[in-house]
Amino acid sequence: MAIRVVVADDQELVRSGFAMILEAQPDIEVVGEAGNGAEAVELARALAPDVLLLDVRMPVMDGIEAARLVTAEGGARILMLTTFDLDEYVYDALYAGASGFLLKDVRRDDLVHAVRVVASGDSLLAPSVTRRLIADFTARRPARGGSGGTPSERLDVLTPRERETLVQIARGASNAEIAAALFVSEHTVKTHVSNILMKLGLRDRVHAVIFAYESALVTPSTEG
Repeated sequence: MAIRVVVADDQELVRSGFAMILEAQPDIEVVGEAGNGAEAVELARALAPDVLLLDVRMPVMDGIEAARLVTAEGGARILMLTTFDLDEYVYDALYAGASGFLLKDVRRDDLVHAVRVVASGDSLLAPSVTRRLIADFTARRPARGGSGGTPSERLDVLTPRERETLVQIARGASNAEIAAALFVSEHTVKTHVSNILMKLGLRDRVHAVIFAYESALVTPSTEG
């Protein structure tokens, strides 16, 4: 089944260009295009795409707010695009629920790869980038406990093995690397990862890394 994508960008040429690149792939279908964040939210609700490609800066409603609304409703997975390589946009996008972040000068192949990665349920940021960004990110902002308690309290729902797995995720380890470190199979690691995301109500591994830092399970000082 094809990956269904909605592309949202206020610049028509950019929007059309991304749509053409994605449409050329046999496993991707662009089901809609939007010129602002409000249109993107409406299309996400009406078309139920797998991935919503969102520009950060758009009129009427920006991409960050659109991402918040879509993820709050359990909608499409979010891949953010911007011409501005500013950390604050990454932070805001992550807290809004984005699973990936790209600059608009991304290469054709990398754009296609990003859509596939995000659609599959994985996050896009490379482990080293994730650790650096999240360490700074969580140091800047207060932890958000929500109705489920503080992050440290919510750790209590995890088994000791799941905690060990979460530490490895926060260090940027792949499933294969986690399996080697914990002396278990990759299948077992996948089960632990799924349980962690389900128990903590997290969307993907990027948000698991955020949680690990916010809960002080790992800290910037210990991760170097």
